Amino acid sequence: MATKAFQKIYTQITQITKATCSLKATNVGAEELATVDGRLAQVVKIYGDDITLQVFGGTEGIPTNAEVIFLGKAPTLKVSENLSGRFFNAFGEPIDGGATPEGEEREIGGPSVNPVRRMQPSELIATGIAGIDLNNTLVSGQKIPFFADPDQPYNEVMANVALRAQTDRIILGGMGLTNDDYLYFKNVFNNAGVLDRIVCFINTTENPPVERLLIPDMALTAAEYFAVDRNEKVLVLLTDMTLFADALAIVSNRMDQIPSKDSMPGSLYSDLAKIYEKAVQFPEGGSITIIAVTTLSGGDITHAIPDNTGYITEGQLYLRKDTDVGKVIVDPFRSLSRLKQLVIGKKTREDHPQVMNAAVRLFSDAANAKTKLENGFDLSDYDERCLKFAKDYSEDILAVDVNIDTTEMLDKTWEIFGNYFRQEEVNIKQNLVDTYWKN
Repeated sequence: MATKAFQKIYTQITQITKATCSLKATNVGAEELATVDGRLAQVVKIYGDDITLQVFGGTEGIPTNAEVIFLGKAPTLKVSENLSGRFFNAFGEPIDGGATPEGEEREIGGPSVNPVRRMQPSELIATGIAGIDLNNTLVSGQKIPFFADPDQPYNEVMANVALRAQTDRIILGGMGLTNDDYLYFKNVFNNAGVLDRIVCFINTTENPPVERLLIPDMALTAAEYFAVDRNEKVLVLLTDMTLFADALAIVSNRMDQIPSKDSMPGSLYSDLAKIYEKAVQFPEGGSITIIAVTTLSGGDITHAIPDNTGYITEGQLYLRKDTDVGKVIVDPFRSLSRLKQLVIGKKTREDHPQVMNAAVRLFSDAANAKTKLENGFDLSDYDERCLKFAKDYSEDILAVDVNIDTTEMLDKTWEIFGNYFRQEEVNIKQNLVDTYWKN
């Protein structure tokens, strides 16, 4: 061991795997950064003086006598207003050609907010996507995932949420994005003229997979700055958490940890919870709301990643392709926002809860009619009208490309009711029917 400018330099590596290396060292901190043969690494395991480092660029070509220099700090991000409109990699370095922004240096991956500093979420987050805002209304400080098949346009939906959401700041954390996805986000934000309120942290498929593990913490450190220091309503968009979990599995497997369900590490629940629990509503007005994408393998919602996610988050938004209209919709049956009752009818129009319930009931009746049709049974007049209603409802409300505000959304649903049903069939309180029914 040698010492150089107060940094300890070790030159005796005891074990090397594909992603990690081990050595004996003292006075090393958890998650501390180091360089191994010039490559950035991070402490992932400490057992006495046995230290295991995760090497972000991989360990190929590293000799056992390589220089290991501990940097004395965990990964950090310089936070300031200068983050706005910028694109960064997993280490907080600019990838948009601009200069490195100055600001206060803060460690990433800190603890979640103390419960006594939280308040119950009560502010509406309107996304402009009617399939979310009508049936699965989001609340500031909420944590909720999109469950989607890999071939669905979930990144386009996330970009639309970023453009339409009525928040002060959007933080995008992209993990395992293709270059096409990265350029798509960049062009959409540029062309819409909203870059001044968006901060992006991007890991592409060309970067080492283990670098993805830093993206959520980078995004949430920036979010905490804007929510706490500047009292802003911040929306954090994370895509794709399945690729994040795959990176966790790569590291744990290469550290010879025994895998749990579906080859995931046993720490998967706590690793995901550490991220999602950063969602919070502060009494002072700032908030962090987290919407994440979890891609499904063959629609399997029982896989360890969506299964653990469902226990942590406050509902889910389930995307599926509606064969009747040929569009991707927010499925009203499999989607759920557990906090929507805190804002619907309170921060939205009084008829919202009744309209939501009536629409889903009629959509369910249409599903029953479709089953009767597929099994060769005759349809009643009511069944026929339900099927027509469902088609319009999917096309004009549930489809992810529908961009209307909450008032238009409710008015449009009343209009569809009026096209196919009598007032008594929708089963809505008479005083609301008298006020809003579209003849």
